[in-house]
Amino acid sequence: MKRNLLVLVAVMPLLTGTAAAQDAGAIARAAAASMGTDTLQCITYSGGGGYAAIVGQGFSPADDWPRVELVEFSRVINFDAGTMREERLRRQGDYSAQGGGGMPIQEGRQIMLVSGDKAWNLNGTTVQPQPAIGDVRQLEIYLDPHGFLKGALAASDLVTFQRNEGGGERRNILAYTMGRFRIQGSLNADNEVVRIQTFVPSPLLGDMVEEKTYGNYQTFAGVKFPTNFHNHTNWDHELRPQGFYGVPDGGHNSFGTTINTVQPNACGAAITVPAEVQAATVPAVTVTSTEVADGVYHLTGGSHHSVAVEFADYIAVVEAPQNEARSLAVIAEVHRLIPEKPIKYVVNTHHHFDHSGGLRAYVHEGAIPIAHRDIVPYYYYAVMDRGRRTLEPDLLSLYPPDEFQETFVLEEVSNTKYTLSDGTRTMDLHVVQGNPHAQGMLMVHLPAERILVEADLFTAGQTFPTTVNAAGKSLYDNVQRLGLNVDRVVPVHGRVFTWSEFAAVASAGN
Repeated sequence: MKRNLLVLVAVMPLLTGTAAAQDAGAIARAAAASMGTDTLQCITYSGGGGYAAIVGQGFSPADDWPRVELVEFSRVINFDAGTMREERLRRQGDYSAQGGGGMPIQEGRQIMLVSGDKAWNLNGTTVQPQPAIGDVRQLEIYLDPHGFLKGALAASDLVTFQRNEGGGERRNILAYTMGRFRIQGSLNADNEVVRIQTFVPSPLLGDMVEEKTYGNYQTFAGVKFPTNFHNHTNWDHELRPQGFYGVPDGGHNSFGTTINTVQPNACGAAITVPAEVQAATVPAVTVTSTEVADGVYHLTGGSHHSVAVEFADYIAVVEAPQNEARSLAVIAEVHRLIPEKPIKYVVNTHHHFDHSGGLRAYVHEGAIPIAHRDIVPYYYYAVMDRGRRTLEPDLLSLYPPDEFQETFVLEEVSNTKYTLSDGTRTMDLHVVQGNPHAQGMLMVHLPAERILVEADLFTAGQTFPTTVNAAGKSLYDNVQRLGLNVDRVVPVHGRVFTWSEFAAVASAGN
């Protein structure tokens, strides 16, 4: 008896798994037949109105992503060829009022394409390869309602289950993997795909949820298609005060529009991958160091810079932008420039994704982040988590140091001056009060060197700007308010410039 029982226990999971696979396939086939997916080789759809959000750029972690107006939106998806062309026409809208900080977005038409694992943009006729995001953009085809069902029908690991969603409706859920991505979709009682969810990699947040919700289905030439699109990027915690357990955790509403034209099996022109896209690879991270004062280094080589400041027994780095790869390259260069001293502090000017994506690399290094007190809870609970990262594991998740496992230290900057000093060198951190770009924005002043470090408030290129926006005006006003002596500005974006040339522009009209 015991032996037979053991055999039954061993076989039951296999039987259950086989039955589940059969049920999943039947559910997927029924939904595909109901929606008309079986008849589709390709599809063209378009609409307009609504918004597209700038993810990771909210004024504070408690705010939603700031939005720009979506005037037009269209897609051509060829499911058989694995290609997609998406076009958006966008306007500034109220982006400035929602955290854009008076920093205008590029208005006009965006054209984004993917074929297999090759992604690129078009700016007019100029091809802009996007080699780092090929599989993420290909994923968008599977997040389309019909693309999801086609992926389900082809999946070898398709599973199904039921749960209550949407206010208590009992729904069938289909789930499978596509490459490194886990995808799940929800079917309502009419066999319509009303929700698709996956996770995409974020240097700051790890596995970040990406969710598409679809509604108001209509029939176009025998094919059912939703006319309401709504997307979430990051978890939707709007029903909880300031996010998860009262801690701000960033925005979530990332896209919304109305579809009014759907053309089943309108395939458009065939998409051919340009030669420069075929040959494109992810650029290597480079760091170029310039000593702007004794023991003060401007670390450039990309769109975002850092500044390293040497003290008697340690080093402080201002800004950890973009991602882990950028930070590891900067850390290596700092150790080359200043050997045998630890990086003790990393100063974060503000919480936007592109300026904090490399913070975790410094924590792994043993550095203590310094940020404004309003941002610290966000970093504690939403960023510096101890959870696994499955899509793009970083060093902190793979090999957490003992100190990180026991406790995690963050230094807080209040609305008064915060100072690092060893008796020979002083670094002052000040809040840029009234700036429209980000809550708790910090600027760094080296009083002896008369150097100011700032991010996103003013950028000088080869041609010096002739005007300043609201963010630049706030920089000027705060330096005047605090009575800081500044000769040069060493920025996180752009080139070093003198305070006098900036002040001549910023003070005009005062």
